[in-house]
Amino acid sequence: MTMIQLLSQTIDLDKQTVIVLDALRKQRNVADYSGDIVPASAVDECVSYAENLFHDVHLWIKDNKHELLK
Repeated sequence: MTMIQLLSQTIDLDKQTVIVLDALRKQRNVADYSGDIVPASAVDECVSYAENLFHDVHLWIKDNKHELLK
């Protein structure tokens, strides 16, 4: 939760994306505790946001901490 909420301060991720990522995290937590089935559309959205976040973090590292990519 904290990691998601700090993305706007660490890698300058836009606040709307942070809100969506946090909502997806909450939805996952509810499913974990309730045992409810997660709709495929929610899984697809989560995967898409995860791929975009990976890309954004990779670019941030490349621009700000390139030595970590060696």
